Parts: sequence; structure tokens; C-alpha cells
Amino acid sequence: MKNQANQPYENKLIHEKSPYLLQHAHNPVDWYPWGEEAFEKAKREDKPVLVSIGYSTCHWCHVMERESFEDEETAKLLNDRFVAIKVDREERPEIDSIYMKVCQGLTGQGGWPLNVFLTSDQKPFYAGTYFPKESRYNIPGFKDAIIQLYQQYKENPDRITGIGDKITASLQERMNAEGGELTEEPLHNAFEQMQNSFDTIFGGFGQSPKFPSPHMLMYLLRYYRQYDNDLALTMVTRTLDAMAKGGIYDHVGYGFARYAVDQEWLVPHFEKMLYDNAMLALTYTEAYQVTGEEHYKKVACDVLEYVTRDMTSEQGGFYSAEDADSEGEEGKFYVWTESEVHDILGDKLGSLYCKAYDITSKGNFEGKNIPNLIQTDLSKVAKSFSMTEKDVNKQLEEARKKLYEVREKRIHPYKDDKILTSWNMLMIAAFAKAGRVFAEHTYTQTAEESFRFIEENLVIDGRLMARYRDGEVKFKAYHDDYAYGLWALNELYEATFKSEYLLKAKKLSDEMHDLFWDDSAGGFYLYGHDADELIARPKDVHDGALPSGNSVAVLQLLRLSKLTGEAKYDVWANKMFTAFSGDVSSYSSGHAYFLMSKLYTLSSPKEVVIVGDNGDTSKEKIEEFLQQNFFPELTVISTADPTLLKEAASFAAEFEKTDTTTIYVCENFSCSLPETNVEKVIKELDN
Repeated sequence: MKNQANQPYENKLIHEKSPYLLQHAHNPVDWYPWGEEAFEKAKREDKPVLVSIGYSTCHWCHVMERESFEDEETAKLLNDRFVAIKVDREERPEIDSIYMKVCQGLTGQGGWPLNVFLTSDQKPFYAGTYFPKESRYNIPGFKDAIIQLYQQYKENPDRITGIGDKITASLQERMNAEGGELTEEPLHNAFEQMQNSFDTIFGGFGQSPKFPSPHMLMYLLRYYRQYDNDLALTMVTRTLDAMAKGGIYDHVGYGFARYAVDQEWLVPHFEKMLYDNAMLALTYTEAYQVTGEEHYKKVACDVLEYVTRDMTSEQGGFYSAEDADSEGEEGKFYVWTESEVHDILGDKLGSLYCKAYDITSKGNFEGKNIPNLIQTDLSKVAKSFSMTEKDVNKQLEEARKKLYEVREKRIHPYKDDKILTSWNMLMIAAFAKAGRVFAEHTYTQTAEESFRFIEENLVIDGRLMARYRDGEVKFKAYHDDYAYGLWALNELYEATFKSEYLLKAKKLSDEMHDLFWDDSAGGFYLYGHDADELIARPKDVHDGALPSGNSVAVLQLLRLSKLTGEAKYDVWANKMFTAFSGDVSSYSSGHAYFLMSKLYTLSSPKEVVIVGDNGDTSKEKIEEFLQQNFFPELTVISTADPTLLKEAASFAAEFEKTDTTTIYVCENFSCSLPETNVEKVIKELDN
């Protein structure tokens, strides 16, 4: 296992492209990637298997690697007794989903690193998350776990086999939930559960650690619209305001960290994930639509600037994440001392910046400072410096740029530069939505270019793939890739009104149905029927850090049905309501995105069809009104020539081309009489 290069060890991960696997390629542990070779070795040598799952920017994964996997003594214990497999959860979500459910069932909690001990036929008999090297504070040490579990495996093989069989049977049973009718009651239960956990002082849900949960905020915006519930909107605005002021937001370089470790959003876990920033850009964009508040637009645009600048490849794909650590220290890249700020900005501007952004000699994070606006009242800051608020904001922006230039010279956190289809689709949706809402063509162009990158680089023999890195494409795409892709295509259509995106959405949906659909109960499995079979086939609906693929699919299928007039998409969506009603009703707030679909069906969804020549001011006016305002119950089709929509949206193709811009409002596949008075239509829709 030793090599002749600078690194003393080299294992089988050296041939992988995953940044996470490559981080462990020089461990003295004899790591294998997930695959037949590792399990065959376990059978041949009669050894149990350790599957260790994480991702490249995972802080505690780094800690466990330094403590245990880089330690020669611990590595020898592991190599002698187990076959060790490393899995990148972002590349293999189906493996992570299965064994995370096992860990949660056995321990009551989950997280990463996830360490699961299996028999050679992939059946789990023990699981945990982070293990310290030595036992302490009633936490089992990794060395002790290796020794004792191996001893049990050898001395009590029937017991280990029985445990594995029992856990596997229970896992398979849990994945076949009972269905039924999805009523309106879970909508109100979800709101009440969110209300009960809402932090009325600092916003967000729960106390600490505190996660942004953007899909819950998106749900509340729709709940507010459906039921005219002001508290729902208050929960959204207070949370978005607090996050934008807190240290979870990077006030110097933009973008959000994954979560805050404290209640008031001050101290982030400094890693930045592409998916968080996509979902938050979408949420701030929608908050702008609902409230008209310019600061929500600014946050959304700043997040997209960060992604464009720091997270976009030359070819147009989006990178996955940035680490929390640099130079072996969490947050070092992002924090400042008071003297640093004064040295960079000078006394006058430095004093203003320190006053506004809570920069002190004592510090607010381990003796240093995380810039934030939590306690800042800019009107008072302006008064104390005898300035107007406008001038204060102008000077603070000048200060930000100077600090950013200096920060760029620091050693940057590690960047996970793999390109994941699913997360890219989310960011494409975010750029497309921002493009239409803010009438910003460059955002729409970015979304289109990124989608082309996916089409040109992540499709092999007609099959969508999941990951691209360093020229290599690998892993058949999962259901989330398809569901998020449908979301992206729906947003691209409504941003551009190019019928090609409707055609692609239909094709993608049909492929998704063919590959993942559960014919017996409804809903979509996580991995396709053309993939290698695992001990269970997950069919997730619960929202985690991201909404589940099934949650996204049901809403986007309903939208696609309205956009195209294809009833089958509506049929599939309604089967999903039945399939998942038990799960959704039992824990409503944990299925917020799924419930957005139920709200959609209750909101009298309508299709607005606009027929008129491009460049016609009346057509542009109604398009702008519909694109920029918050109408989640509407789908919009706009065309100069309806006959061109024959393949994409057959019901809209039945209208006639006209010299004057004409609008039809359709509901339940029945349309109103044609209307040419744009102002009248705007007034009716606005009401």
C-alpha cells in the first residue's frame, strides 16, 4: 500500500475522481470504493465491512480522518479485521439514504461522517456517526468499536446475521408506507408545527444549531397567499431579515453558509453549499415578489453574483461546495481583527465599518470577528457619524470591496469542484426565476448556458448521469436529478417562453416515469430499475436539507400538466398524493414542499395563454406583470404563433394567431373568451 511518491500510502481510492474519496486516497486504511470487488474480498476472507460515508466539505469527516484514518495503529486494526469502503454521499445518495435510515433507526440520530458496519451481503448490524479514536464521555471509541464488533462477528456469527436480517426487513417494511386520501388538514398542521417551533426573537425554527430551511419558508409564502394568514408572512420575513443580517451570510463576499451554530445566526458552520444558495436565492426572490422589498432582491442578486464569480466553471456548470476550513482552521478565511480592518480601510472608514458590522477588539468569534448586522441600526450609525443613511451605505460598500480584495489574497478554503446534476438543476431554476422576476437577461442566459452544459456533458447514450468532474462522467442519474431537472425546465420555459423547454420537460418526465415509478403504489424510487440493486429501494418523500425528489416531482408534474395540457402528468401527481398521504399527515412540517402541491390544487390553478407578436408593447406588459409578481397558482404560456406549440402544448396550439395581443385565462382545461384589453386582465388577475 506504500508508494514511492511524497505520500507514504496509496489505496484504491487514488483512481477515483470524487474529491472526498481522493482526500482519503493516501490514508493507511486500505480503502475501497463501493463495488463488487470490496464485497467479494469480504466474502473470500470472511470479514465484516465498514462503510464510511461523508462528503468533501464535512468538518467532522475531516476530524475523524485526522484522528483515526490517518493513524497507522488504528488503520492496522481496521485493515486486519474489516474490508473498508469509502462513499461520497453526494455521488451515491441512494447508499447514503439507505444506511442513514439504519443509523437513525438504531441510534435515534444521524449525520456525517456516517459509519455503518455490514455483513458481506450488505446487511447492516451496527451504525454510528462520528467516533473519536479512543472511548470518552460514554462515546465508544473507534478502536474499541473495531475490536469488539469484529469479535462479535467471529464469535457470534448467527447473532450478527440475525441482526442484519432483522434490520434489513424492518428497513424494507418502512419503505412501504400506507396510502390514502391527502386532506387539507396537514396544511394547517404544518403551519401550526412551524409556528410552535418558530423563534419569535431571531427568526428561524428551533434554537441551535439553526438551519435556513428555505422550502419551509416557500411553503409559508404560499400558505399566506392561500389563507391570507399574516403570521405566515411574518415568519418568513423575520427569518429572511435575520439571516441576511447574521454571520451565516457572508457580508464581504456574499453567499450563505450551511447553518448557524447559535440561535441568533451569528456564528456559521462556514462551509458553503451550492444547494443552500440555490434554494435561498429562490426564496429571497419570492419574498421580493410578495413584499416588493428591495433588500430581498439585493440578497438574491448578491447570492447569484457569488455563484457566478466563485462557483461556476468555464464551461458553465456549477461547483458543489466550499469548505469551512482553511489552513486547518475553521472559518479562518472569513474572520477579521479590529486592527486588520483599520489597517485596510484607514481610521475613518475603518471606524464606520467596525461600528456597523460589530467589529471589536474583543471579537465575537474566538477573539476575532464575524461581520454581521444583527444589532445594527444604520440610522443611528449614520447619526453618530453625522452622515445620511445613503452615504453610509455607499461608504460601507466601498469598505466591503476593499476588504474583499484583501481577503482574496488569503489561502482559500478547499473547493469541491465536482458538478452534480441535481444541485445544478436547482441553481438553474434559481437563475431562471431571478431572470424573469428581476427582468435580468444575464441571469436567464446563465440558466440556459448551464442547462446546455448538462445536456452536452451529462448525458450518455440518452441516459442522464449524476456527476461530472475533471472530464469524467459517472453514475446513472437518480430521481432527484430528474425531479430537479423538471423544476429547472419549467422555470426556463416561464422565463423564456421557448417551447423547446416544454418539449424537454415532457421527455424528461416520461423518462423519469419509465426509470423510477413504483407501479404498485405510486411515487418514484430514488434509483432506477437499470441501476445495481441494493438491500432496499428508497422512495423518499421527507424533506431534509433539500426537498425530496418526490416532493419536487409532484408539484412540477402538476405545473407541467397545466403548461402542456397532458392529463397523464396530473394523474401521476394524484397517485403520489395517495401514495404518500400517510407519511405527510404523520409529520406535516417535515413535508413542506410536498404540501405546496396540495396548496396548488386548492388555489384554483389557472393557465394564462398570451397570443401576440413579439415586441408588441401590450404583450410585453402582460408578460412582465405575470413574470414579476407572485402567482404560484398560475402557469403562463406566451407565443407569437400558437400552431408552433402543437407538440409542446397541444391545448394552446388550438388558439388562433392574431394581429392584436390576446389573452385567454383557462381553468380545468376550459378557457375564457379572448380578451385584448391588457389592463382589464391585469386588474382581474391582481384581484
